[in-house]
Amino acid sequence: MSKQEPIKWAKNYVALSNDHNLPLIKSLFAADATYHSAYFGEYKGNAAIHAMMTAFFARFPDVHWEVVEYREIEDNGVEFAFVMTGMDASSGERVKRQGLERIYFTPDGLIKHLSVCKPDN
Repeated sequence: MSKQEPIKWAKNYVALSNDHNLPLIKSLFAADATYHSAYFGEYKGNAAIHAMMTAFFARFPDVHWEVVEYREIEDNGVEFAFVMTGMDASSGERVKRQGLERIYFTPDGLIKHLSVCKPDN
């Protein structure tokens, strides 16, 4: 595995998320993956993560993430700051959030853990 592979995998995840491609996003997560979001809670397993994401994209039908820089971190991981924008369909309000995301990959490129923190965490 080249040093740049985790960054390439993370960029692919963000691109698929911006395309709202739930079937391909689901295929990126390992069966036993874990997901922690300071905004939306904890999820264990590919099916639970997919269900949460399906509900998330329904709530934010035009959601978009902007990422300026990706950096490799320990344990086959990538960290990046993001700005998320979108319309909250449940309230009709525009939402703009900043955060820090860390994605950890298996050696074959599946997401084993994803963590979303608020900017002050």
